[in-house]
Amino acid sequence: MYLSSWTIYPIYIEKFLKKILRQQIQILQNIVSRKGSSKILTFSIPHVFKALQLLYQDKFVSRSKFSQELHLGEGAIKTLILHLKDAKMVDTTKSGTYLTPKGRKFCENLSNAIPSECSLTRCKIASEKYNHAIILKNYSYAIKTGLEQRDFAILYGSSGCITLIYKNDGFVFPGENLDCLADDQNTRKKILENLCPEQNDVIIITSSNDPFVSEVSAKNSALWTLATG
Repeated sequence: MYLSSWTIYPIYIEKFLKKILRQQIQILQNIVSRKGSSKILTFSIPHVFKALQLLYQDKFVSRSKFSQELHLGEGAIKTLILHLKDAKMVDTTKSGTYLTPKGRKFCENLSNAIPSECSLTRCKIASEKYNHAIILKNYSYAIKTGLEQRDFAILYGSSGCITLIYKNDGFVFPGENLDCLADDQNTRKKILENLCPEQNDVIIITSSNDPFVSEVSAKNSALWTLATG
């Protein structure tokens, strides 16, 4: 009985962490709600996620930088910041927008699940000019065929999306065991150096002829994988 209790203990931890991550995505969904307004918002969950990433990296972020990085106009940025303030995630000064303690903790939790991303050049498994890779830590159990991740990416204009699982020091497609990057050492090296995958991590790679579309589609796919996994 003693050994059995220790055996099932990680299962409860996994369920608890999954619940937290789903709550995190729900908070992002609440931030992009209209809050009783009939005005259609021009930003969505991946935009909010990227905004929080910028704030997590820099102490202060100006509206002009938000606009440049998120590809949104001044009005949309003002509304986005307002929604983040309403959620107690950020506050503002003359120096710019900054994370509150609540916002920083929120970012830390998401960063544990999605710690890194990187761009990839055209390669065998990602044939567009711009390709964006994002990692989900220890999330292979949530992956079925990879079609779900593709669908989440296509919603944001991606022309292609593949899902890989890092297993036994190799990158494999869901349900397979053959290392699909065995003959592409350049791509393999870049993913290893930039994402530092470990056993059972998931790598989602989206493709587009536009770098921003490639990035936001990867973020959307990753976030909704967390929400539905």
